[in-house]
Amino acid sequence: MTETSDPFTPPDPERARAHRAHAALFRIAERHAATGAWRARQTHPAVLAPHEAVRLVAFLLSGAAQREEGEPEVDRADITAALSLVPRARGEMDELEAGLLTMARGRGLTWQEIAFGLGLGTPQAARQRYARLTERVPDGTD
Repeated sequence: MTETSDPFTPPDPERARAHRAHAALFRIAERHAATGAWRARQTHPAVLAPHEAVRLVAFLLSGAAQREEGEPEVDRADITAALSLVPRARGEMDELEAGLLTMARGRGLTWQEIAFGLGLGTPQAARQRYARLTERVPDGTD
């Protein structure tokens, strides 16, 4: 759908979500990751997290990242290793999302605001997503 200023044409939700995602990356990068030191705060200096390993292999395979001199090419075992980390990376994202939702609620965001941020249509959908996440995410008491 093309961009229009016609007030009688409804906005394209997918286009609006894509625009919001780009704007969100720009905002957070500008405000909280403007330097290498700021960007590195969430990473361990010596240990690769599962999501970082999966992304690195995917970037090397796709050409989005270039190998350094002396670095071996990505082989079948590297790809298998990355694939085996996907469930852990997904679990980390589930934990991160559940925690972020809990903190958002603690900061007073409404379910409507959270639904908007997640690209969901209703507050009920956001509450249901949170319920599903908290059922899947370990609570740390085991």
